[in-house]
Amino acid sequence: MSDEPPEPDDLRRLSERLDEARRREAAKAPKAGNAAPLSVAFRFTTELVAALVVGGALGWGMDRLFGTRPIFMVVMFFLGAAAGIRNVMGAAKEMNERAAKAAMDGKAGNKE
Repeated sequence: MSDEPPEPDDLRRLSERLDEARRREAAKAPKAGNAAPLSVAFRFTTELVAALVVGGALGWGMDRLFGTRPIFMVVMFFLGAAAGIRNVMGAAKEMNERAAKAAMDGKAGNKE
């Protein structure tokens, strides 16, 4: 290496190459906080179906235990549906908060 300072044209070309490399890397990287639509649908479905199955199974078990007609199964199924909807709403809120935080972090990173 020489002790001469780099030429301004050399610095400009280097800066352009670095900017281009950063753009390529940013395009390759997955966006933080953006879940794939299929994974979101799978999570919501799992939350709802699990609550329905647990509620129905508990009701069926209570009906078998007490020897009643399927009244407990129906009641627990509806309670499971309500719990499942509540779980889905909570999961959606959590995902929205995570996406908003990622968007805010991205905006803050652009300012620096």
